[in-house]
Amino acid sequence: MWWSVRVAVLIMLSLGLASCAATPKVMRYYPETQGTMPEASWPGPEIVPRIEYAGQLVGEQNFVSEEADRGRGERFWRWIVGLGRGERRVDQLVRPQTGIVDSLGRILVTDSGQPSVFVFDETGAAYAIWREAGRGLDFVSPVGIAEQASGNFLVVDADLNGVFVLSPAGEPIGRFDDGSLLRPTGLDIDPGTGHVYIADKDASLVKVYSPGGELIRTIGTPGDNIGELNSPMHIRIAGEKLFVADALNGFVQIYATETGERLGQIGRRGLYVGNMVRPKGVAVDRDGNVYIVESYYDHLLIYNQEGEFLLPVGGTGNEVGRFFLPAGAWSDGKDRIFVADMFNARVMVFRYVGAGA
Repeated sequence: MWWSVRVAVLIMLSLGLASCAATPKVMRYYPETQGTMPEASWPGPEIVPRIEYAGQLVGEQNFVSEEADRGRGERFWRWIVGLGRGERRVDQLVRPQTGIVDSLGRILVTDSGQPSVFVFDETGAAYAIWREAGRGLDFVSPVGIAEQASGNFLVVDADLNGVFVLSPAGEPIGRFDDGSLLRPTGLDIDPGTGHVYIADKDASLVKVYSPGGELIRTIGTPGDNIGELNSPMHIRIAGEKLFVADALNGFVQIYATETGERLGQIGRRGLYVGNMVRPKGVAVDRDGNVYIVESYYDHLLIYNQEGEFLLPVGGTGNEVGRFFLPAGAWSDGKDRIFVADMFNARVMVFRYVGAGA
């Protein structure tokens, strides 16, 4: 008798606490568990900054309740159901690769450690994880991601050797490519033509597809000489230019999107800050400055489009503005630059201020 009464009481309590669990959340770019977001800018506080620190994304911890007492309710409920001995599992980034900001303002991040696509929706204060590449097929190593004009997403999976189509809600639709990719990594879409550019790392080529998935042409020639490609990783289209992080050749190659003609390169192999050994991610801001992730040296290197080295950010570590084997990079219409800080299991967010702002 006493047990049935206790169960009834616990059920009533759980119903009350369930309403607490539905409390609206807000998205924070610096999780509460880490305290107040620090201020940081580069080149430094004495000089007008070009970029400043704007926070980081780690996962579910970025979403916090609007009510201060929610934590107590959750801890009590975990005690009721027998989970009080350990903290609730928090879904968070493990090995982020790259990402985009979509037409709805959501930040989508691919993660090869989960493996999945993380969705950070600041406007709706919603958080989701998409794990399926196809019906009954989970992602294995998702890397590149882009949004088509239809609102669907293309996601590259390097280990599945293909590109998969997801709906705006993350539901698997089908496969995009024709099955001829060897090991695809990065991709981007030309907004003018809808053509899809895919870096095929093992083929050492960039392959260009129609919006429907038909292979149109290839860009580059495999090799380790000037003008040739050797294990391209991430790519970025800006205007009429295609930027290709040529990982094993140690620089970023520039091609004309329309003709595939090589226009030049940014950076060169070397041992000093500003040189490259393993370039991976590429992003471009509103003024045409090019941000290159140098993974081996744990730096974000900033150049102008003429190839002049402007500014380094980084160094090895887990503090603000430092990286540990970073991977991809991308930008958005709010002047933000995102860097997938892979082995620190986070995405670092910067804001482009400008040379004279």
